[in-house]
Amino acid sequence: CFAASFSDNFNTPTPTASVKILNINWFQKEANGNDEVSMTLNISADLSSLFTWNTKQVFVFVAAEYETPQNALNQVSLWDGIIPAKEHAKFLIHTTNKYRFIDQGSNLKGKEFNLTMHWHIMPKTGKMFADKIVMTGYRLPEQYR
Repeated sequence: CFAASFSDNFNTPTPTASVKILNINWFQKEANGNDEVSMTLNISADLSSLFTWNTKQVFVFVAAEYETPQNALNQVSLWDGIIPAKEHAKFLIHTTNKYRFIDQGSNLKGKEFNLTMHWHIMPKTGKMFADKIVMTGYRLPEQYR
């Protein structure tokens, strides 16, 4: 177990990821005053370099991350998945956000945000490893639609 876990220290992964917003399906203020966004996304990644002979599976998720006056970091998970094997680690998914993108308040109009792909490598033995790729330059509309 020690040798398997120790050998992971010699793996230098080079994952790639890209998330494109194809459409803002709706952007609205809910009755309770919170902003909500629905988006159509293209999520592509090659996470095969994360797999070693000690990797059981990889948990991956895409989050919208932004700042508000109340919080320096807001993270909203939009999509997630489990990659069970290296053969499934290269993928292209066309989807709407799996989870609701809601801000507790009216902070999303014209808001700049990042889309970040996070992953947690779950080993067969040893400690779990996590990392991410941050993609910048996204902005929500100035008006509800």
